[in-house]
Amino acid sequence: MESNDRIREIMSALRVTDVVSVAELAAAHAVSEMTIRRDLDELAQQGVVRRVRGGAVSLLLRGEEPPFAVREREALESKRRIAAEVAALLADGEAVLLDSGTTCLEIARAIRDRRLTVLPLCLQSAAELSTAPRIRLVLPGGEVRPGELNLTGTLTENAIRSLRFDTAIIGCCGLSAEHGLTAHDLSDLAVKQAAISSARRVIAATDSGKFTRTAFGAVCPLDRLDTVVTDTALPPGEHEAMTAAGVTVRTV
Repeated sequence: MESNDRIREIMSALRVTDVVSVAELAAAHAVSEMTIRRDLDELAQQGVVRRVRGGAVSLLLRGEEPPFAVREREALESKRRIAAEVAALLADGEAVLLDSGTTCLEIARAIRDRRLTVLPLCLQSAAELSTAPRIRLVLPGGEVRPGELNLTGTLTENAIRSLRFDTAIIGCCGLSAEHGLTAHDLSDLAVKQAAISSARRVIAATDSGKFTRTAFGAVCPLDRLDTVVTDTALPPGEHEAMTAAGVTVRTV
């Protein structure tokens, strides 16, 4: 198992239990304890765990999202397929709002060669698009959230509400027929809601793992979305519920 895959599985274990053991993880993944210690040291550097003798203790609050650098590794191939599909749904000349998050960063990479006006909501995507030859890059004001580097606050909301977009591409922490689109960070809620209100079309881009999670903050119900782009591991019941709500579902 590659290091990225192993760290993803360790993160999954930390969502279930607050304490993990080096010996148990080494046995479960058929690697040496030294290898697991390196993995845990990396997670400690990213603020996910605190190292203790023989293992590690989770530092994440219940319902809190892992750091950006950790999430960026999760479902990477799925995110790239999703990004390519979202890019294919955009027509040249569109004005696009691009949300923050790791899937939206992959979308920024997928649209670098397109002729679009793009307002990104995180600095990573802004940096990715800053050298794109045919992208008209527009930046809102706002506060920069440490670690995530996304833009939040009243300045960001006002900038979004003063514009009109052909398409808003929205990321999420959770998505389900029952709870709609949800997010962990409460300061991000109003920004996402402003984006949805200011767009003619709303595309939610998320890997299927988000359909097993419901985050703390409710962004919008399912029927505010026009299209959901996800991977083929989407639970069948969720697919049927979204379709029944009038949402176009595209799996890749």
